[in-house]
Amino acid sequence: MTRLDSDPVTVNKPPAEVFSFLSDFNNFQSLMPEQVVDWQSTPDECSFTIKGMATLGMKIVEKTPNQLVKITSSGNVPFSFFLLCDIKEKGPGSEVQLAFDADLNPMLKMMASKPLTNFLNMLAGKLKEIMA
Repeated sequence: MTRLDSDPVTVNKPPAEVFSFLSDFNNFQSLMPEQVVDWQSTPDECSFTIKGMATLGMKIVEKTPNQLVKITSSGNVPFSFFLLCDIKEKGPGSEVQLAFDADLNPMLKMMASKPLTNFLNMLAGKLKEIMA
């Protein structure tokens, strides 16, 4: 299993508010880069296309109030994965770190690690910006 982590970000909102935002895929569209098109979502599932690449689906499989949102791949995806949204109380706000767990073969791991880590950092940065 390959694990990739975002840099932790401090969000000026309490864990309950961050958890509420991340527990609803209808909020995720605002975190996505412009390369993501054809976004469709319900509170618990989403699908989208990355321009020139693949169509991906995700669904929320576990929620620990104010601490964790666990997301997994859904539908016809190139590989299965988990995206963990870890939320910790930090002063009056929260610290959020995203983790990506996937079974990647060595070649895919070598090619995808840097872009996936950059993507996680971009998502975390957008979350900090939106919840400021």
